Amino acid sequence: MPNRRQFLVVAATTVGLGAVVTWIAQPQHMNAAPRPDAFPLRRPDEEWRTRLTPAQYRVLRRQGTERPFSSPLDDEHRRGTYVCAACGHPLFSSDAKFDSGTGWPSFTSPISDGVETSIDRSWFMVRTEVHCANCGSHIGHVFSDGPRPTGLRYCMNGVALDFHPA
Repeated sequence: MPNRRQFLVVAATTVGLGAVVTWIAQPQHMNAAPRPDAFPLRRPDEEWRTRLTPAQYRVLRRQGTERPFSSPLDDEHRRGTYVCAACGHPLFSSDAKFDSGTGWPSFTSPISDGVETSIDRSWFMVRTEVHCANCGSHIGHVFSDGPRPTGLRYCMNGVALDFHPA
């Protein structure tokens, strides 16, 4: 007959495994590309491959992440506009940029109609993924640990952005 400790270990393991199986069974746990018909600009995957560098394609179209501190845009301090590297759609103003210390360009808020968000359940986490509102490309994630006035930190991949000086 099992003792109380053995019973608790088996019960905790069962609950933990049940939670993992439930999470995996949800189709949105994969970090899949956005539906092609969900955004105004649509291009076949092969066209994206030819238009983008391999690094841009991995981040923008396959939801990858660049290494922290690898983008020169993290240290960009001029006035201007950050646009989607895939389609040129305006995403962020330099007025909203701040140094988050994370190694990625960070912003407190996007330009109106610049981005869309979705739930990202990859890597056993739940995060808010940020997409270009025009072409659906993955730009980065938004977190609720930013400075005032929004309290948000739009943590973007530099390779997903182009900078247009004012």
